Amino acid sequence: MDFKNRLEAEVSGIETILDKYLPQKEGYQQIIMEAMEYSVKAGGKRIRPLLMQETYRMFGGKTVIIEPFMAAMEMLHTYSLVHDDLPAMDNDDYRRGRKTTHVVYGEAVGILAGDALLNYAYETAAKAFDHAKNTKDYEKISHALRIFMKKAGIYGMIGGQTADVTNEGKPVDKGMLDFIFRLKTGALLEASLMIGSVLAGADEKSVSVMEQIGNCIGMAFQIQDDILDVTGDEKELGKPVLSDEKNHKTTYVTLYGMDKAVKDVERYTEEAKELLCGLKTGKKVEDTDFFEDILQMLVHRNK
Repeated sequence: MDFKNRLEAEVSGIETILDKYLPQKEGYQQIIMEAMEYSVKAGGKRIRPLLMQETYRMFGGKTVIIEPFMAAMEMLHTYSLVHDDLPAMDNDDYRRGRKTTHVVYGEAVGILAGDALLNYAYETAAKAFDHAKNTKDYEKISHALRIFMKKAGIYGMIGGQTADVTNEGKPVDKGMLDFIFRLKTGALLEASLMIGSVLAGADEKSVSVMEQIGNCIGMAFQIQDDILDVTGDEKELGKPVLSDEKNHKTTYVTLYGMDKAVKDVERYTEEAKELLCGLKTGKKVEDTDFFEDILQMLVHRNK
């Protein structure tokens, strides 16, 4: 099966998992379940659960214990986008070619939908315990949950978001921009790779290497986002371009220029591949081709 067909099959499988774990739309609070589903099912590349699943496979994982974490990670990522789009943040009306959650349901329900997805993500990840068969499984799930929660919080994505919004309109140096990228974008990618390897039973050193790979992917991904905000097609992106300029944000492009930004996307991607090659050489992982193809797709994406 070629990469395109396999990618479509894997993403279709992730959609099925999301359908399985999203809450039923019922009860007096039904509108919040509807808003949650609207937000999660708006499309997207499903990169985080995709990388999590492939990491799990590369390290020899074979059970459904990974599925609650895959669904939870996409819920967590979606909540961050819902809140990102709010009037107090980026004030965007479109995401992935559809009206944003707060535009459809109102700002109050938009805030609550993000809150609900964050909380339900933790509930969903904890459902992995239902698939535990022994003490070792319980230990792996507990470890994965600690990673999940830390990378989502003040030492992870929330920390990066905070630095981002509080520095809008201010001069930002390399250290601050790297910090924002590493936490705001990189943290959930790092978590995805770490959780996949932990649940598969990888050793501590291998998990650390996967975290480094996640950091490289996060840097490349965010730099490419900054490039697309300048060069991308609004219709193809499914969201407004030049939003960073509108919000007076320092980006990789404004700080270093377009040429360096393009080169550094490639550089960080190559660093990720080299780290992965080290694991492969040490026989820690097998069959990394699809993982590497995903990395190339992220580098050359146009949306």
